[in-house]
Amino acid sequence: MAQDTTQNPARALSPAATSLHGIHVPLVTPFDPAGEVAAEALEGLAHEVLDAGATGIVALGTTAESAALDEAERDLVTDVCARVCRERGATLTVGAGASGTRAAEASLARLTRWPQARAALVTVPSFVRPAAAGVLAHFAHLAEVSPVPLIVYHIPYRTGQPLDASALRAIGAIPGVAGVKYAGGGIGEDTVSLLGDLPDGFEVLAGDDAYLSPMLALGAAGGILASAHLATARFADLAAAWRAGDAARARTLGHALARLSAAAFAEPNPTVVKGALHALGRIPTPDVRLPLLPASEAAVAVALERLAELQS
Repeated sequence: MAQDTTQNPARALSPAATSLHGIHVPLVTPFDPAGEVAAEALEGLAHEVLDAGATGIVALGTTAESAALDEAERDLVTDVCARVCRERGATLTVGAGASGTRAAEASLARLTRWPQARAALVTVPSFVRPAAAGVLAHFAHLAEVSPVPLIVYHIPYRTGQPLDASALRAIGAIPGVAGVKYAGGGIGEDTVSLLGDLPDGFEVLAGDDAYLSPMLALGAAGGILASAHLATARFADLAAAWRAGDAARARTLGHALARLSAAAFAEPNPTVVKGALHALGRIPTPDVRLPLLPASEAAVAVALERLAELQS
């Protein structure tokens, strides 16, 4: 019997259209010297990471400084990313959601403006700490009304809301939830338990850059990784190595990329990534918006050293 998708439009895109395998780059928002969004540089970055092997891009993630952008700027960023993904046939994920369920629903409803969007990255409600049952109800409602499948962004050291494997598994079983960006701050018992027993059609993406390799080894489908701006091809190679079962190559490359990721996150994200991209001539300025401050020269220099080691 054919599945009815009229009540939940996200189901119409599942599962093939929301395959989350590979490396997805959460693009920074470049600024020009006047402090405006540098749309041409953003478009260039999107093409560069896709040329280098990224499966898709993420617009309006934390790395994009989305909280510091006004609505018109957020729309501009999404327009640029949607156009590139349409041209390239790449997966577009858009950051959406809010701490309140009604506000999150309104945020998701706006995604109908971009038919190229294949998923929405929605953070676990922050600050309010509704407990696991409240988080489950939040995502059950959003999945029912969202125009695209949801990727749950689990990042407890930012949200203040830890969720164990059982809670994430229950969320993952909701129709319309395609996966989780898992940024638990490490790999522990819950990580292993979750990856060892995933709901059908639910995939895990590594969200802590330095732990990509062990997450892939445990069965993650890929990753959403800010540091992949700097070495996209190497991150794609790492994912391919684990898929091929080439553990020796994957371990060596994984350790090198973990060192790069540690350098990229030595100061608040995305400051070091932006500093390195500017030093490489890929964006017009290293600027970020308050309350962030630009990365120190020392931190950028270390990141560039780690990048050079990968390319040697």
